[in-house]
Amino acid sequence: MNKKPIDFKDIARLTDEPLVTLKVEDLMKLPYLEEEPPFEPAPKKWLETYDFSLDGHTPFDVFPTPKTQEEKERFVFGFLSGLEKLFNPQANWTFLKIFKLTMDYCVKCQTCSESCHIYLASGRQEIYRPTFRSEILRRLYKRYFTPSGKLLKSFVGADVELNYKTVRRLLELAYRCNVCRRCALYCPVGVDNALITREIRKLFSQELGIAPLELLKKGTRQHLQVGSSTGMKPVAFTGQFIEFIEDEIAERTGKKIKIPMDKKGADILLIHNAGEFIAWPDNPAAFAILFDAAGINYTLSSEPLGYDVVNYGLWFDDIEATRVGLKHLMIAKELGVKKIVIGECGHAHKAMCVILDRVLPGDFALPQLPRESCFPLFWDIVKSGRLKLDPSRNNFHITFHDSCNVARLMGIVKPQRNVVKAVCAKPLREMTPNGTMNYCCGGGSGFAIMNSLNFPQFRKKLTERMKVKQILEVFKDVLDPKEKKYVIAACSNCKGALRDAIGHYGLWERHNILYGGLVELIVNAMVDIPPFLKWEFEE
Repeated sequence: MNKKPIDFKDIARLTDEPLVTLKVEDLMKLPYLEEEPPFEPAPKKWLETYDFSLDGHTPFDVFPTPKTQEEKERFVFGFLSGLEKLFNPQANWTFLKIFKLTMDYCVKCQTCSESCHIYLASGRQEIYRPTFRSEILRRLYKRYFTPSGKLLKSFVGADVELNYKTVRRLLELAYRCNVCRRCALYCPVGVDNALITREIRKLFSQELGIAPLELLKKGTRQHLQVGSSTGMKPVAFTGQFIEFIEDEIAERTGKKIKIPMDKKGADILLIHNAGEFIAWPDNPAAFAILFDAAGINYTLSSEPLGYDVVNYGLWFDDIEATRVGLKHLMIAKELGVKKIVIGECGHAHKAMCVILDRVLPGDFALPQLPRESCFPLFWDIVKSGRLKLDPSRNNFHITFHDSCNVARLMGIVKPQRNVVKAVCAKPLREMTPNGTMNYCCGGGSGFAIMNSLNFPQFRKKLTERMKVKQILEVFKDVLDPKEKKYVIAACSNCKGALRDAIGHYGLWERHNILYGGLVELIVNAMVDIPPFLKWEFEE
């Protein structure tokens, strides 16, 4: 640990040396794990171009360090302008009430800190407390703004509390949080420090155009311009990925299933995370097999954006989120479907089913176009008796990782467990804690796809650490590699984080721990087709 804890005033310290030096020996200990490799320092050429002064890590290769004092002052003025807008009802009508209540009523009891996986995993480093970045923003607001939200002071370069370093480190701190909102659940007065984190991100995106490359330029902007955040164009989706999946289904099951595309008047528009088609095609294939067997009247869309339910704007910018979400709903309206069902993508659940109701016009309100999770539908299908299932096909040890945005944000916990009980031979091993209290996978709020500079190292060592600990503990009596173990991660983002963590910590090679979705287990239990699940790990 650092000998001297970081105080709020240290955030303005004019130094290029990291305020916090992360060391493996200071981090939360992981059970049943061999010695870990040390952190590797950032290359000198990076240090000369980018700012690593918070904790030696950064995802911001799109934002080099300003070279002149004038550039730095413009950056600070932009921050102040954006902060003023966050408190303006006309500029931030979507989340202003919750944001302001959180700014006004934190009692600093630090209950939230003990609920935060990043703070705990770091060995309780001060800068990773949920309240740390909130308190910095709160102090700056009180010093530079009137109670009515008007800018009170102009920036003075010599001001030790507000300089380039202060603002830059606040930006970095907003990307040291998975926005999982576990802190909000534990807060005794309902303060939402995760929302403050997101509002800080929104400030920098909307006012200064600053966001990690993978979220903005290669995220929402590429999604809108190309049709998918993955870069997958419609012609590739239908002519390559869908055809490949149909051929795979035929080869592995003997069934020729045609995936319905652009079917007018279907009961359901099913939208997947497009990353599934590229990284985990067995998932959309299993959906196709299941829906065909159950006689579900559904369709996929080949329209740009219609085949990718991702909405990265959820993590950093209301405007970006609205642009993407509105397009999704317009496609569903044109197809004339009765409802949208979201595939196994946690953040898409929150974006589509919760956040869009705050930001979209009345014509697209929920009663006119319902948006629903796939998990209750899975249970409806399984309990209906339409499928012949043999749980002995899933005869391995299983645990369930609850996606934050499905369980904590939407309260969907029981249907998934009912399905597991019906299609698996062994009882479910529950993580501690689980359900709405579960810890984030460590890839939430965009971390799973943010691979710029040395940020992946921060993610592997810190944000994914608690989930690795949970997995090792839940399987502690069956860690022998002869015993098969499966972590259900019914969310694309979570699967990306678990692939990262399982590979980095060697859980596959050492302990035979695999991860995957829920729908694959249902299909694997169907007796009228050969076993579907592939027991292998793909880097």
